[in-house]
Amino acid sequence: MGGLNLEIFKFGMYVMFPIGTMYYFGTNLDNRFSVQGFWPKPEECNKLPRDREEVKAEYERIVARQRSRQS
Repeated sequence: MGGLNLEIFKFGMYVMFPIGTMYYFGTNLDNRFSVQGFWPKPEECNKLPRDREEVKAEYERIVARQRSRQS
């Protein structure tokens, strides 16, 4: 049977295998496991109005769109 060296090797494998697996799957995630084009580009996203004038303009645009749908 195996001796002390075999037990040390087995213990090292039991400890290092999960750590190595977590290191492999936990680093460089953006390049390895990402789907290109999954998230929309910033210019394609809706932008929330930040100040009072933008809120008022957006409100007027929504009201005008609702009025055009009703008539």
